[in-house]
Amino acid sequence: MPIIDNYDRSILRVLQTDGKIGNQELASRVNLSNSPCWRRVKKLEDTGVINGYAAMLDPKALGLTAMAYVHIALLDHRQQTIETLDNFVEAQEQIIECSSITGSNDYLLKIVERDTESLEKFIMQQLLRLGIVRSSTTNLILRQKKYTTALPL
Repeated sequence: MPIIDNYDRSILRVLQTDGKIGNQELASRVNLSNSPCWRRVKKLEDTGVINGYAAMLDPKALGLTAMAYVHIALLDHRQQTIETLDNFVEAQEQIIECSSITGSNDYLLKIVERDTESLEKFIMQQLLRLGIVRSSTTNLILRQKKYTTALPL
């Protein structure tokens, strides 16, 4: 694990909220000169602390009005079953998060779709038709109170 000092934390805080910021502005905001700031960002990228940059999109502005958490329990835990789910999850752009979880379910999926009918169709005709899901519970997200990708530093 790389050693991260206070300058690195400051750089990461700024980049988490504004990934498009230029190096000169970033250096100014974290109280460094341009070259040391650039070297630190490069080091954070090279060591994998920063593993990419992305635009955060508004789902509603794109016509994606239905979001849900889907808890699923698998029929079994054989390697082939897990690989089938992993491959399915990777191939479906509607699934924006997938986590292996503890408890009575095996996975938690976050799914986004155009509307509730499209969501139902995706769950019933694609996810459940895989033949590997023992049970599922879907929780519709009525309103998202907080959404961030920023990690606590």
